[in-house]
Amino acid sequence: MKLSELTGDAVSPDPDIKGLTADSRAVTDGFLFAALPGVNADGAKFIPQAEENGAVAVLAGPGAVSSLPIVTDAEPRKRLAQMAARFYPRQPQVIAGITGTNGKTSTARFAAQLWSRLGRASGSLGTLGAQGASYARKLAHTTPEPVTLHETLQQMTDSGVDYLAMEVSSHALAQHRADGVRFKLAAFTNITQDHLDYHAGFDDYFAAKALLFEMLPKDGVAVVNMDGEGAEEIAALARRRGLRLITTGAKGKDVTIIAAAPQAGGLKLTIAAQGARMDVDAPLIGAFQAENAALAIGLVMATGAGAQDVIPHLATIEGAPGRMQLVGQVQGAGVFVDYAHTPDAVATALRAIRPHAADRVIAIIGAGGDRDRAKRPLMGAAARENADAVIVTDDNPRTENPAAIRRKIIESCPEAAEIGDRAEAIAAGVAMLKDGDVLLILGKGHETGQVVGDETLPFDDAEVASRALANRIKELGR
Repeated sequence: MKLSELTGDAVSPDPDIKGLTADSRAVTDGFLFAALPGVNADGAKFIPQAEENGAVAVLAGPGAVSSLPIVTDAEPRKRLAQMAARFYPRQPQVIAGITGTNGKTSTARFAAQLWSRLGRASGSLGTLGAQGASYARKLAHTTPEPVTLHETLQQMTDSGVDYLAMEVSSHALAQHRADGVRFKLAAFTNITQDHLDYHAGFDDYFAAKALLFEMLPKDGVAVVNMDGEGAEEIAALARRRGLRLITTGAKGKDVTIIAAAPQAGGLKLTIAAQGARMDVDAPLIGAFQAENAALAIGLVMATGAGAQDVIPHLATIEGAPGRMQLVGQVQGAGVFVDYAHTPDAVATALRAIRPHAADRVIAIIGAGGDRDRAKRPLMGAAARENADAVIVTDDNPRTENPAAIRRKIIESCPEAAEIGDRAEAIAAGVAMLKDGDVLLILGKGHETGQVVGDETLPFDDAEVASRALANRIKELGR
């Protein structure tokens, strides 16, 4: 592709562009190098390295200098997203963007499954990677950088995906990563404290989430979980823009949760939509999953499906890995793993698991290093208020002192046991279990690594818990 085609402007000289990257180390012959401003370094510093590696053009902010043809833009991140969309032009015909603090992954997975049950070729993209019937790709971020994102969208389209449910993070929205995506639908789950290490404050964080609804075309559809914090503001934004609005949840008018009763193996749901009232047993643990399911129903209905065709399929839906995932049982006690890593998510998960416990709820929590420090005591408070016993352990301490992170959590949960080694903490939690108890291991969910310093060590909560359960069962059998 010529540089002029990529930029949409007449340029001279006009080299052929064979690839795009914002990583000077990944530049090879024929590439355009995007010199983006970063948190720790300005990409313009790496232009000489990109030139040496074979770059034939550069995208940068004003003032950057290169011996190569250079495209300057006051918003180089946004320009890169537009270029990536031109370089990889094929996208699924229907893309639903899902944003919010909690529930994005589950909502995306549910929507993709519901479309699939209706015979529509579907996929999901987000924290768990990109997945379709005949496509799978691991991703480093919930919403990847623009080049990887658009390459993935094109590959998914070529694999046959027509309907895509895509998680859109606040980082991605603030950094214009998704600006080239042709969204037709946007869904909102909720807004609670998170990522304030990146955003200037809560209002800035919320404003980033709201950008997704500003990006929708005039004929787009906004689907809002009215039970989530921030829902009224997002619904008002959609109305101001004249978008079609579908509201869901117990407070929703279009897909209304009448009841969500916990039962063995899941939830008994009563949902009203399009004048019909339907009961369905969904194999989902945690009453909050009803909100995610209703939001997914709203997305699928927005694409023309009837409620009476969609809702019965909740009976066969599968929960997302690492989201209230049952690992196993011992002596009538269950062990679950969940990704909750914010104060609100911890509280929500513990409240949701309570009806499934005949006796105690035991929680294992931690907090990530080099991330929002203000939420640590709040997470301790959430655990103290909603669990009968708490173990505080490490959860991706990164470059911080793990003991210092644990201390901040324990400030608000002084009765908690402190076991820094996560495997030992999980083993201790399993050892505590008695008939009727539930152990909920929070924070990592689907993750398969523990980040310590600059190194990612293999660690999977579900695998570690499974081994601890096997050892406990073996001991009981002696």
